[in-house]
Amino acid sequence: MPAFGLADNHPRRNVRLDTLVRLRWLAVIGQSTAVLVVYVGLDFELPIWACLAVIALSAWLNIALRLRFHLTQRLEPDRAAWLLAFDIAELAVLIFLTGGLQNPFAFLFLGPVLLSATALPPRFTIMLGAFAVACATVLVFVHYPLPWDDDDPLKLPPIYMMGVWLSILLAIGFIGVYAWQITEESRQLADALAATELVLTREQHLSQLDGLAAAAAHELGTPLSTISVIAKELENAIPADAPHGEDVRLLRSQATRCRDILAKLTELSSSGEPFDRTPLTSLIEEVVAPHRDFGVAIGVSVPDDRAAEPVGARNPAILYGLGNLLENAVDFAHERVDVVARWDDETIEVAISDDGPGFAPDILDRIGEPYVTSRRRKPGNDDGEPTGLGLGFFIAKTLLERSGATLNFANRAPPYRGAIVTLRWNRSEFERLLSFAPT
Repeated sequence: MPAFGLADNHPRRNVRLDTLVRLRWLAVIGQSTAVLVVYVGLDFELPIWACLAVIALSAWLNIALRLRFHLTQRLEPDRAAWLLAFDIAELAVLIFLTGGLQNPFAFLFLGPVLLSATALPPRFTIMLGAFAVACATVLVFVHYPLPWDDDDPLKLPPIYMMGVWLSILLAIGFIGVYAWQITEESRQLADALAATELVLTREQHLSQLDGLAAAAAHELGTPLSTISVIAKELENAIPADAPHGEDVRLLRSQATRCRDILAKLTELSSSGEPFDRTPLTSLIEEVVAPHRDFGVAIGVSVPDDRAAEPVGARNPAILYGLGNLLENAVDFAHERVDVVARWDDETIEVAISDDGPGFAPDILDRIGEPYVTSRRRKPGNDDGEPTGLGLGFFIAKTLLERSGATLNFANRAPPYRGAIVTLRWNRSEFERLLSFAPT
């Protein structure tokens, strides 16, 4: 890490180095022009070489920053605050050499504080504001004479100087707070718009998949019916103890399962009519039942206090989402899948865990996005077949989030292995919203 801490660890509260460098060059040009105009143009006496030396120090810092760092990178807030504090100190020295608070340019103390209010966390703005006020306070009492005509010297009364000091203090406080509030509201609006765009994008993806599901249900209905008929005829024609009898029965059962899945897809887009209310354990058992005969043990754990069990709607979106997550766990489990339900007066939680290889670490943070394949293959499965399009988790996650659930995907902590998916609902929302219609 460079000395000035160039990083992107604070994306919402930092400032580009290029911004500070450009503003400082503008200040260098303005300060040099003002000093030379007063000294040469107006023929006022002032410590010109001391003033130019201070300005040159600021220019030297700019050159050093440009040579040392990439200007497109962003400064950490504390490092940016140090640079802004240097700007306040440099301005204070110039004001000290040119009349103190009698110099009308003393109000430029507001500049670095205002920049901090719009770009840095509030604590740094408060510290810079306090530093600027401290410098202004010292300059009330300690400063060089104001450059002026020796034949008609300017003498400002002390009460006026106190008014100037107070006005600088109020300007730093009021304008700093106002700039911070406006900038914070803009950030919140930008965050809200970004979140809205993300939701709309996900809804658009899901709407497109709804159309594909309807088309698939229509197109696959006829060939699945044909497969079921032929499988049934083969099952009747082949003796029960024939070598391929078990394979034919499995083929028929899987064809029936495909038809059931297509039927569920059509239920997902049904009208918002009320569904039957069902206890949470019955909902879980309905999801688990179709997956018990695949050579993987499925354990279901629920609290003993069934009297306080939450009761919601038999929502097809919930059934499909939980079923997809459970099917994924069964597909990748070695021996066992556990479904654990917990509830209290505030929340409902369902956790689905397996003892498989777990989620691939490189895509763990992106699970639930479309076309992201979420799981690694089982050991020994090297036949080259793809593990999926990465749409299953996307559809399940979107449907479950529509019902008010929040999902968390993780790998089990050592010494255990496998993946764990945790779903959490607000109990009042689960029982109130889902008892009327799917969301």
